[in-house]
Amino acid sequence: MGAAARALACLALLTLAGCRGTRPVDAGPAFLQSLALPWVGPTPHDVRKLQGKVVLVSFFATWCFPCLAEMPTLEALQRDYGAQGLQVISVGMDLEGAKVLQPFANHYALNYPVLLASPWIIEGRSPFGPIKGLPTTVLLDRRGRAVAGWQGVEGHDDVAKAIEKLLKQD
Repeated sequence: MGAAARALACLALLTLAGCRGTRPVDAGPAFLQSLALPWVGPTPHDVRKLQGKVVLVSFFATWCFPCLAEMPTLEALQRDYGAQGLQVISVGMDLEGAKVLQPFANHYALNYPVLLASPWIIEGRSPFGPIKGLPTTVLLDRRGRAVAGWQGVEGHDDVAKAIEKLLKQD
């Protein structure tokens, strides 16, 4: 993706934060490709397996209390909708990377992958744009388009409704 297209996708994604019912942000395969990151903990990750799935991406940090409070909701969503085609992914934004994220992921043994943010993501130069607050969550449809985004902790029911709607679409 060229710089201009990336900038447009970033700007469009930022407008999604906290919004519902917006048009999808189609950055081609860029959102999914940017999730080709190393993983830590017991749940493996293969970016190729995200094709055709609804993907809920949560950007978090181990020091972020609201992020920790959101983890049971993310686990419940993965448990309840994983067999229908949902994949929850957390991207750790800790600057210390694997040094803190590896023991964190091993301790919590989450039922979804925990990925290490790349410098591009931390610096805000990925298709996801700058992550200005934690947690930040982005919902991708089966085509890899961003269809919703939230900053802060979002209620289980609201996220579940958005996921259910996407899972029913082809």
